[in-house]
Amino acid sequence: MRYAAGIEYDGAAFLGWQRLAEGPTVQGAVEQALSYVVNHPLEVVCAGRTDAGVHARCQVVHFDTEAVRTPYALRQGGNSRLPRGVVLLWVQPVDVAFHARYAARARRYRYTILNRPVRPALQRDFLTWERVPLDAGAMHHAAQALVGEHDFSAFRTVHCQAKHARRQVHEIRCWREGEHVVVEVQANAFLHHMVRNFVGSLLLVGRGEKPAAWVAEVLAGRDRAVAGPTAPSNGLVFLGPRYPREWGLPDDVSLPA
Repeated sequence: MRYAAGIEYDGAAFLGWQRLAEGPTVQGAVEQALSYVVNHPLEVVCAGRTDAGVHARCQVVHFDTEAVRTPYALRQGGNSRLPRGVVLLWVQPVDVAFHARYAARARRYRYTILNRPVRPALQRDFLTWERVPLDAGAMHHAAQALVGEHDFSAFRTVHCQAKHARRQVHEIRCWREGEHVVVEVQANAFLHHMVRNFVGSLLLVGRGEKPAAWVAEVLAGRDRAVAGPTAPSNGLVFLGPRYPREWGLPDDVSLPA
C-alpha cells in the first residue's frame, strides 16, 4: 500500500530535509517515527528538499508499507514518536503510481522580512530582519521580470546539482503587511537556493541600491557573481507542492479546480 502524508516542520533544529549519515534531519526523524509504527524500516520520498533552517507548512511525502494500519493510526502513532518541531498533518492512501516529487506540478515558497529599526525577539527563526526601509512596490515591480520560463543560472548556487537551470516561475509577489515585507513565489520547480537568491537581489532594489530594471539584467546575464547575496534561511517557508486534483489530495496541496 502506498500512502501520502503532509508534514509541517520547524527547520531551525535540523540540518535540512535530506537524511545524512550524521546530524538531525527532518527525513530521518519522519522515517524513524513511521518505521516504528509499521514495525519495519521504510523510506519517505518528498516533494522538494529544504535546506538547513528552512521550514515547511505542508511538505508532501509518499511511502510504501505492507503493514495493515489505518491512516489515523499512522498519523497519530507517527506524531507520538516525532520531535516537537515536526508533525504529520494528514496521512491517506494513494494510487501506487503517485510520486510525491514527480507528480507535483508546482511548488510554493514564502519569505518573510521584518522591516523595522530593531531586531526581533519573537519568531526570530521565522523572519529575516532588515533595518533599512524597503520599497515593497519596487521589489514587486522588479520581480515580475522573473515570471515565465527562463535560464535562472544567475540565481542558483554553485553547489546546485540540477542538470540544467531552466525553470518556469508561475507567479511572484511582494507586498507589505505592516512591519513585514513578504515575498511569495510559485514555480514548477526550484534550483538550489533559488528563492533565497531572488530575495537577496530584490532586497537591493527595496533598499534603493539598484533600480527595478536591474533584476531583468541579472537574469539575462546568467552570472551568479553579478546577482545579490543569498538571503538567510530563516524567513523561508516551503508552503507546499500542488498536484492535479485527480490524485485526491487535500485542497491546500491541489491545483485550483
